Amino acid sequence: MIIMDRTGAQRSKPGSPAPERGTSVSSDGGTGSGSPRLLSAGSPAGAEGRSRGCNACGQQAQRRHLEGVLSKYTNLLQGWQNRYFVLDPDQGHLQYYVSEQGKGQKPRGSLPLLGATVDPSDEVPHMFTVHSASGELYKLKAVDTREQQFWMNHLQASARRHSDSSARVGKMRGFDEHLCLEKMGGCQDGQGSSSSGRVRSFSLLPAGCPSPGIQRRPPQPVAPSNIVTVTHHKSPAAARRAKSPFPGRLLEVKEVITQVEGQQRDLVQSIESLPAHGPVSCLDQDLLLLKATSTATLGCLGECLNILQRSAGQVVQHDPPSDEVSLCPGSESPPTGSPKSCRVTALSCPEAKLPPWRSSPVQPAQVAFLWSQCLETEAIGLSEELTDTENNEEEDLGVMEEQRSVILHLLSQLKLGMDLTRVVLPTFILEKRSLLEMYANFMAHPDMFLAITAATSAEDRMVRFVEYYLTAFHEGRRGAVARKPYNPLLGETFHCSWEVPRERSGPTGCYRVRFVAEQVSHHPPVSGFYCECRERGMCVNAHVWTKSKFMGMSIGVSMVGEGMLCLMEHGEEYVFTLPNAYARSILTVPWVELAGKVSISCAKSSYSASITFQSKPFYGGKVHRVTAEVKHGPSGAVVCKAQGEWNGTLEFTYSSGETRVIDTTTLPVTRKKIRPLEKQGSFESRRLWQHVTVALKKGDLDVATEHKRHLEEKQRAEERQREATATPWIPRHFRKEGDGWVYRNPLWKAN
Repeated sequence: MIIMDRTGAQRSKPGSPAPERGTSVSSDGGTGSGSPRLLSAGSPAGAEGRSRGCNACGQQAQRRHLEGVLSKYTNLLQGWQNRYFVLDPDQGHLQYYVSEQGKGQKPRGSLPLLGATVDPSDEVPHMFTVHSASGELYKLKAVDTREQQFWMNHLQASARRHSDSSARVGKMRGFDEHLCLEKMGGCQDGQGSSSSGRVRSFSLLPAGCPSPGIQRRPPQPVAPSNIVTVTHHKSPAAARRAKSPFPGRLLEVKEVITQVEGQQRDLVQSIESLPAHGPVSCLDQDLLLLKATSTATLGCLGECLNILQRSAGQVVQHDPPSDEVSLCPGSESPPTGSPKSCRVTALSCPEAKLPPWRSSPVQPAQVAFLWSQCLETEAIGLSEELTDTENNEEEDLGVMEEQRSVILHLLSQLKLGMDLTRVVLPTFILEKRSLLEMYANFMAHPDMFLAITAATSAEDRMVRFVEYYLTAFHEGRRGAVARKPYNPLLGETFHCSWEVPRERSGPTGCYRVRFVAEQVSHHPPVSGFYCECRERGMCVNAHVWTKSKFMGMSIGVSMVGEGMLCLMEHGEEYVFTLPNAYARSILTVPWVELAGKVSISCAKSSYSASITFQSKPFYGGKVHRVTAEVKHGPSGAVVCKAQGEWNGTLEFTYSSGETRVIDTTTLPVTRKKIRPLEKQGSFESRRLWQHVTVALKKGDLDVATEHKRHLEEKQRAEERQREATATPWIPRHFRKEGDGWVYRNPLWKAN
């Protein structure tokens, strides 16, 4: 190893050759293997050789400049290439150059380490990844395990140090105000908060009182005081069981994290103090994984706490706590005499009250904004809905040279692993529908949906749900056409319904299945959708965050979130997730495949299903394959298996030995019913995107691009206006509960 001062002067023996990758000069004049260089940050130079093993990354070395050669994964065509990396711990950046000689020039790339995670990877030997908070990803490879761990230790230390510094700044800005406010009430015992299930509670005492660990006492029924309970709900169900208190007082959470960080540092020091060789060494793979995982986890928790502190400061500044206020002044619903009064139907105007977590005094500007929101809520008249006659069939993307040049130019601006949420993609890849309408098309077989609750046993209900789930994607994705739906604008909604004939032996008429979807968040892009059939007592609530990422020759879209099917007649809740989607071969003939493992589970019946959407192997193999297995938890018995293609033929094998084949291409599709454009609200999907859709049908990409740009710029202007007036965005049909979004008037609430 070469110890250098800030000027880069080597302190090894005169005449020593310059180190290359795979060979470096140690402090005693010998040669080492692939060691990076440390530049002193003001401390005396020392002969710190690699013989010290993992202890080289102690506190003395964590503030030194580190530089050396690593292999970096460039792209699919060029693969791994040697690059010269420089870690500046003061600035908190990892920079790289083509070679050591190019250090005086502008770096080829720079990755901020604030909030970054550094993790080992088992893709190739001695590989690790550096993932920044902005979504940028470096795939790096060292020459051996020792150098891999050496770089990871320094990168993790730098990322942790800068994250801690940022958190301290947030703490100074936010907590001083909170603690000053808390001192007004003195030190008194507060009401205890019961903790059950998936809720964790912490008590916070104001400055000047004994520490939380000493002050804890059994809960006493006394008057409320200045002790605040911070409760974390892990799910919407848990959030419904308790109201979230004011989220700004996170001092004890910080104390707990600080204690854990101290314990983790002791763990790391214990691991690094182990010998480099022997039955248990500091290079043991399990110990390295434990160290990296614990460090990354604490770094993520610290960054989350920092974000919460900043959010708390904004809430204190703009939204001090108060009693709940209603959206419509003076009443819980708009006056019936208003020109756009909300008609009360199953899926019409949502509750007019603000959720408890967003209760705040409303300023005049906010009153006007909230009032307009309430008046403009779409009044859904089912009698106005007509059978949808739109036939927006999509064609596969061709291989036009002009389009290929546009894609090549776009790819040149992207980096592997880059988040594509804010990237504007070319217009010619767009579908002629919004993402919200795509979710509605998953309900194209409502007869199979209603058949779930009609089953007489819990086993049959789970099997029927799996059958419906696997057949829903064909119409939702329209085969495997590689086109992208419109990104919904914030506040955009989509409403429709389906009519399903009743059983012949039953009463005449049709069941009505109603659907509503809304874009509840723009950054990150989160959609909520809700579907119900009141006559059958069943409903579905789901929220999905579409997280897109550039993957070289393909684009991956992670469907983060979950849904829940409620069968009111049986008291059952089925929780399910969604698969990821990938656009493959984006430079030739693009196509879409679904991949990943999803699950369906029912806690009451103990039945669960595991479904695997298989991605096509690089060589050979079939596309669009899917397998599924339904199990009974206590007995472990497999009651149903399925295999086939999600956009083709599916074969189901039941525990009785029976088999059933479903061809998704021949399943009858029930047309949805939707209101004409002239009767839709201004923020309903089809009316909002109508000019873009018309231009795409005509093949006029320039006009479509211009209309799309106008909508997006209008959204940005409204966002800037809300930020300037400190006006929060309040979704019309959904409210946030825990980590998810729930429809304001779900069927289970009405019952």
